[in-house]
Amino acid sequence: MPHLMNTYARQPIAFTHGQGSWVFDQQGRRYLDALAGIAVNTLGHAHPVLVKALSDQAARLIHVSNLYRIPEQELLSDRLAEISGMDEVFFCNSGCEANEAAIKLARLYGHQRGIEQPAIIVMEKAFHGRTLATLSATGNRKAQAGFEPLVAGFVRVPFDDLSAVEAVAQNNPNVVAVLMEPIQGEGGINIAHDEYLQGLRRICSARGWLLMVDEVQCGFARTGKWFAHQHAGIVPDVMALAKGLASGLPIGACLAAGPAASVFKPGSHGSTFGGNPLACVAALTTLAVIEQDALLTHALVLGETIRAGLRTRLSGVAGIVDIRGDGLMIGIELDRPCGELVERAVQAGLLINVTADKVVRLLPALNFADAEAEELLVILTQLIREFLGA
Repeated sequence: MPHLMNTYARQPIAFTHGQGSWVFDQQGRRYLDALAGIAVNTLGHAHPVLVKALSDQAARLIHVSNLYRIPEQELLSDRLAEISGMDEVFFCNSGCEANEAAIKLARLYGHQRGIEQPAIIVMEKAFHGRTLATLSATGNRKAQAGFEPLVAGFVRVPFDDLSAVEAVAQNNPNVVAVLMEPIQGEGGINIAHDEYLQGLRRICSARGWLLMVDEVQCGFARTGKWFAHQHAGIVPDVMALAKGLASGLPIGACLAAGPAASVFKPGSHGSTFGGNPLACVAALTTLAVIEQDALLTHALVLGETIRAGLRTRLSGVAGIVDIRGDGLMIGIELDRPCGELVERAVQAGLLINVTADKVVRLLPALNFADAEAEELLVILTQLIREFLGA
């Protein structure tokens, strides 16, 4: 047996290579990948433009310490500022690190305003990571159990409930920020209404709080906009990014704007590997391909096609609670735990995920083809019907 810590209940398959939205196991069997590494493989597998860019960069430089200028990092920070409307970028390696940076920034912001015990409003069913601080911000007791004492300084409210945030505003003078996901991925593909995001922006602006959005899973064109909160026409003060930014290479980013800009100074935060040249080239290439291949529009249109197909083929099936999503971020909620569908799908040559116990989650690559979407619908709806006894 390999000497791996038992932190994942892994499926008993190993992949040798991939091409587009297909991956192949050690026996040569192929699988349609409708999960994309949990929204990571933005361009699918072995995209030729990305492969060449990585090969060329690896032959030049892979890592340079942040003690020196990194031109690729500077280019990427400019590009992220351009598509987000934000001012500053800190690079790290993952989503939890990006959220950790956001939490630290909010606390430092609060201390600079004379608040000794700064608090951050967070949401029920949220997921922000597995470090102690991000786990404490997460709204999942199952994930938190056994890791107490958790980090203090978080006030939890129901998701998509503006009145709950307003109630906290009336009673807690220590609040300095709100941290939320425009679409809760791990929580079950729960989508915040535009009016909710707009209301949060108003409250935060009026009270001098930071509005911090976690776009780790829903960002980078997955919903037909560069970032999911842009559907509501707002600009946050802090944004956490990772997953799909570099199509598989580890990179995360914490962006700041307005009152959050310039809070960090040299020594406030850091990362050894964050923003290395290889990861930044992967990110720049990913963003360029998204734009050149019109993948924002494709994600929006294909996502609606898949959801419409699911509704049609599962119409009248007892046990279907809801089919929801935005772009290529799709959830099918059942009325019972359905984790076994993951293994059934593997046996049928399909890679999916189940989150929040009862929600089948689909996060295909942004260049998922129409024909692949049809194959996904055929396989998945049959599996769900069989599971539900329909």
